[in-house]
Amino acid sequence: MLATLHSSTLIGVRADPIEIEVEFAQGLPLFTIIGLADTAVQEARFRIQCALRATGIEIPRKRVTLNLAPASIRKDGAALDLPMALGLLVAAERLAPECLTGTLVLGELALSGAVRPVRGIVSAAALARRLGLSRIIVPPENAAEALAVGGLEVLAPKDLGALMDHLEGRQALGAPTITTPRPMITSSLDLSDIRGQAGARRALEIAAAGGHNVLFVGPPGSGKTMLARRLPGILPPMTHAEQIEVTEVWSAAGLTMNGHGLVTERPFRAPHPSISEAGLVGGGPTVRPGEISLSHRGVLFLDEMPEIPRRVLEALRQPLEDREVVISRARQFVRLPAAFQLVAAANPCPCGWFGDALRSCRCSAIDVQKYAGRISGPLIDRIDLVVSVETLAPAEILTERVRWDSDDSSRVRARVTRARELAFARGVRENASLTRARLESSGTVTSGARDTLTRAAEKLRLSARVIDRVLKIGRTIADLSSESEVRESAILEALTYRAPSSWASGSRTTSDVGLSR
Repeated sequence: MLATLHSSTLIGVRADPIEIEVEFAQGLPLFTIIGLADTAVQEARFRIQCALRATGIEIPRKRVTLNLAPASIRKDGAALDLPMALGLLVAAERLAPECLTGTLVLGELALSGAVRPVRGIVSAAALARRLGLSRIIVPPENAAEALAVGGLEVLAPKDLGALMDHLEGRQALGAPTITTPRPMITSSLDLSDIRGQAGARRALEIAAAGGHNVLFVGPPGSGKTMLARRLPGILPPMTHAEQIEVTEVWSAAGLTMNGHGLVTERPFRAPHPSISEAGLVGGGPTVRPGEISLSHRGVLFLDEMPEIPRRVLEALRQPLEDREVVISRARQFVRLPAAFQLVAAANPCPCGWFGDALRSCRCSAIDVQKYAGRISGPLIDRIDLVVSVETLAPAEILTERVRWDSDDSSRVRARVTRARELAFARGVRENASLTRARLESSGTVTSGARDTLTRAAEKLRLSARVIDRVLKIGRTIADLSSESEVRESAILEALTYRAPSSWASGSRTTSDVGLSR
């Protein structure tokens, strides 16, 4: 008897359909798996045989051929263990084929018959819906992910024996449960914790309102990391569609195998400066999402940015522009989502104290210039706001809380949400993703604002990309003020956040470039 089951394999964050075909034939007992299976899949025959014996099931001692179609797609990992085992039982007539009609199956098998969690269940559940299937069988730890997609009956057996009892009608499986996820650390951080730094807080608000990338430059202890970690707290909540997108990426990376289901808070990822290119962008023998994709719809924080290897930093250029990662290989072409917001921090020089009012810098001018040069011009062009963060004086640090001039995160989030609603009404998710055509139609830019930007572009030798980014920042500043027009004042403020010839010397003011009136 030929048995056929539905399953899937994970390629990046995409689930591709796999059809498992099993046939018994006369001959020497031999278990053969064909269909471009990797080592982990080939080893499945040993796990399956042990799991069946542990469950008290004996299969005929015949020649077994198990085909994974289509043969052109490489299959990897242990997620096909459970569907292959069920296929064997159907082919051996130990299980009626009708029991698995309209069902997609995924799960790793332990030697004891227990069902272990696997990656990519959100993508697999979405695939099952697209294929018109009605049910999915997954490990218990993955049940919440499948339930989050919706539209499917979800079975989550703890072991092969429990699944057999359910399918044969002896004992029904209970409904899977979802545990409440622990809140991320960043959700408890408030912007009011930061003393002073009114200019940096304003830049952070603009970045949040428009989805702009930002680089904070300042001495150690000036508050760069504190500012970055409070960005998620002033961003609008994710929509349900965004939660599904983020959970799909995290599921593909194996970060949701804890029964928590949907990722409901915006991600905040802060990798160490020693991170590799594959760790940041994604890749590996089996392509997995990197930190860029794990920050999708959230924030990627790169502390000590100049200390990150140049090759790794340059890998950011294409994702920042295209908002996706493309990995091309001889046998694979993988796209990973990368709609993240970059927040970076850097010291102004190797010793960290260049331009500080309290401590003297030990670096030469050449040292400062070389340190700034570790971040290339094309990469700086892709960062919308470059903000100088100065060290506070001791008297200001010790000022009582009641005297702080700082909005809390809830107030700032309300303003940010209103600004984003204005952008959404114009047909864009956020101003940072505006195209030139959309930019021209997103609201009138006054003649005074155009003249100011023209003079600045000539004096500062701004590239076309930077001019577009200044206009986008101006559009965001106007939205925060609920203005339909981008006025000269908005362009002037936007220009103060553009990098000077040496970004380490801090952001320019309008008087620095001779634009003030």
